[in-house]
Amino acid sequence: MELAHTPKPPLHPLTHTMKKSFLAALLMAAASFSGAKAQSAAHILPLPQNITQQQGHYSLTQRTVVSCHPTLQPQAEWLIDRLGQSTGWDLTLRADAPRKGGISLRIDTVAVTAAEGYRLTVTPKGVDITAHDAAGAFYGLQSFLQLLPAQVMSPMRQKGTAWDVPCTTVIDAPAHPYRGYMLDVGRRYYDLSFLKKCVDWMSTYKLNKLQLHLIDDSGWRLEIKKYPRLTSVGAWAGKDEKRIGGYYTQEDMRELVAYAKVRGVEVIPEIEFPAHIQSAIAAYPWLSCRGKQLEVPTQHFISEDILCIGKDSVMQFLRDVLDETMDIFPSKYINIGGDEAIYKRWEECPRCQALMKREGLSKVGELQGYLTNVVNDYVSKRGRTVVGWEEVMMRGKVNHPLVSMLWHDPADTVKVREAGLQAVVASSEYAYFDFPESNTPGEVYAAVWLPPYGFERTYSLPLDDYHEGGTTLGAQGCMWSDRFIIGPELHEFVPINENRAQQYVEYLTFPRLLALSEVAWTQRAKRSFSGFFQRMAGNLPRLDAMGCNYRVPEPRLKSERQLSDGSWEMTLECPAEGATMRYTTDGTYPTPHSAVCREGEKVHVKQRTDLRAITVVTPTHYSLPLILK
Repeated sequence: MELAHTPKPPLHPLTHTMKKSFLAALLMAAASFSGAKAQSAAHILPLPQNITQQQGHYSLTQRTVVSCHPTLQPQAEWLIDRLGQSTGWDLTLRADAPRKGGISLRIDTVAVTAAEGYRLTVTPKGVDITAHDAAGAFYGLQSFLQLLPAQVMSPMRQKGTAWDVPCTTVIDAPAHPYRGYMLDVGRRYYDLSFLKKCVDWMSTYKLNKLQLHLIDDSGWRLEIKKYPRLTSVGAWAGKDEKRIGGYYTQEDMRELVAYAKVRGVEVIPEIEFPAHIQSAIAAYPWLSCRGKQLEVPTQHFISEDILCIGKDSVMQFLRDVLDETMDIFPSKYINIGGDEAIYKRWEECPRCQALMKREGLSKVGELQGYLTNVVNDYVSKRGRTVVGWEEVMMRGKVNHPLVSMLWHDPADTVKVREAGLQAVVASSEYAYFDFPESNTPGEVYAAVWLPPYGFERTYSLPLDDYHEGGTTLGAQGCMWSDRFIIGPELHEFVPINENRAQQYVEYLTFPRLLALSEVAWTQRAKRSFSGFFQRMAGNLPRLDAMGCNYRVPEPRLKSERQLSDGSWEMTLECPAEGATMRYTTDGTYPTPHSAVCREGEKVHVKQRTDLRAITVVTPTHYSLPLILK
């Protein structure tokens, strides 16, 4: 990208944010909500199947009663807690037969036939949510909350707000059963509170699968009681004051599973093997072909040392680990990783070569197919389904049904269908959120092996609607933690300082996760980027209220034309409700104090590339500049 000028970029908005306390950020966000009002039904994101807004509104008051079918009491209690934080009210709950008036939650599988589906009806007399199941009821609540002012998502009491909801009818159900987000906790440990925060983000936008990448070369994060060295050794890298890492106890994960269940989110463990497992080999060297003592690496790389599947003891290790994992996680799915295995050690190992001969395998890579089948057979007896990265279906014949996580070409869904398997599209070219969003100076960089792309690219992920008997279950966004900034590795960040890594996750994930949520939820025929852009703009204040350090999108060029004298006339579109656009016309970087550009206002410049514009949410939270080529 060529720049007309290359001035020193301003201090990055992420850096500004990190210098402020969380409380200060919340106060700033609260101030930005002054004069807030009920949202239009058109702001509901992801876009529902059918939505109709009528005249009138329902007013939420401190006398509002929440009633529910007893099976929906956890969801009703969640709603009361959510509303209580922002309104200061302790609403009454009646967990018996739902009542007219107030807010009513009910299950009716005849009225709502689709899994996770719901019908939301708002009239001046009350709010009724009828759902197929508990997840549908929760999603109906999320659509209801999106009709309230954005401050409803704040953890602090908001004074002077009219809690009005426009009369609306929403009939809705997801286009895909699998709507996922993956967080790599193997190469970077994040505390339990942050994982719960991820669940909150996901559930707000009706994502329902949280995949935790629990194992990698540089960290084993899950307590396995039968093998305590996996966490006492494998969870830590470096020495003395540079030692970093951490792990989750089994109780931690059970707590997360319970937290997520109320919110309609299924937590899927990923136990990576046969590769990306040097952390386990560092704890128990006998797991590898060489039996050599290794260390947990402090820098990301792909280790050549993988599990020796020619040893009976190693296969027993896998069964033991999977047993404890399945006891912790009730998920239908168990992800076994399976990607990026280097087979050099298997080629050199007499035990692995003997196994090949015994099983009649001609290529060393077919050993991975053998391993996948053995594991799949084992977990299927407990009613679970194996998920793995696309390599699990490409390394030897697969004898059992499984789900292939496609991380390269989305068109490989054809290969999945031909193999009689199922797929989830997690393409690196659309849904790897560790890639930067632009080449603009000052951008946060992580992965760099693909060009940068933003939320418009994510929104274009090719995904057809799921149908009964279909093979493509849905889509997943992936947040890898090996690198967040060009040069330094994430592992070099000292976690007891500012939780910078968590802020980078938020910055890199949003608003791309909003785009993915609509792709995964909304029928393809109903999706349009221009409509999504408006819904995104209406939802960014909600992220502000939730304390999310999202990447503020640049202003969008709405129109342009060259005049007879060679100059240019342009208009800009603001990507965030309540924000202001600031601009310059001389090629310099704008600041939060530059001239204001109003929506639809005509801006004139001599050269097209002279225009620079930023989106300003607060003086400390603003975008990088729009830079035209």
